[in-house]
Amino acid sequence: MALADIGDEAVLLAGGGRAILLQLANPAIGHAVADHSNFAADPLRRLRNTLTYVYSLVYGTPQQRACMIAMVNAAHVPVKSPTYDASDPRLQLWVAATLYDTAVLIHERIFGRLLEEDADIVYRDYAVVGTALGMPAELWPIDRAAFREYWDDQVARLSVDDRVREVSRTLLRPKTGPLWMRAAMPLTRLVTAGLLPTAVREGYRLPLDARRYERTMSWTARIYPHLPRRLRTWPRAHYLARLDRSTGPERQPASAG
Repeated sequence: MALADIGDEAVLLAGGGRAILLQLANPAIGHAVADHSNFAADPLRRLRNTLTYVYSLVYGTPQQRACMIAMVNAAHVPVKSPTYDASDPRLQLWVAATLYDTAVLIHERIFGRLLEEDADIVYRDYAVVGTALGMPAELWPIDRAAFREYWDDQVARLSVDDRVREVSRTLLRPKTGPLWMRAAMPLTRLVTAGLLPTAVREGYRLPLDARRYERTMSWTARIYPHLPRRLRTWPRAHYLARLDRSTGPERQPASAG
């Protein structure tokens, strides 16, 4: 089993809030998003862009991968400050780490623990999330044990202040966006709170109904694996098709051929 075998499961989207809030809790990222991003106008944008980026890396054609990498790099150019540079390999590492840790956490909660050999392969595969943007491959911790040391150290350094907390409120309690998204927010807040490390959740001042969270995850684990595969992988097909529509042949980078 590899990343390609688990990375397009729709249930992984349940961890989107966790991954984003962990990223924002790194002050360099959180303050830059507060200064340069517009969550209020398009609260789905960061999640949508992240999904498209990962799907294109893992499942896309060479042309789709080249387009998405070029788009992400272009979007990062103006997002710089004295304390933040989107091209900083250490920040790219943290973003990739949050995506990896969240995906494995969700997958194992729904499907059960990965075999050790499979877990090692999935871990190695996830390095591409950072290296595609220029992160040196050697920066990705050498194995899962090294990653856990890195992860625990970084989580202990996270800090949530009022600026970042306000961004999280905009994300989790949006006043704009499609009706279906706003209707799903109570469940999103519940799952996000349950998945976050305790100290980070408390930093964001997110309440947690632990019993309801456990019931929700247990029922999901019972039902989701039995859904048709086509339904479970719909987001991947949707976002890659959306990428093709948004770029078009005339906008493909020259290197994509």
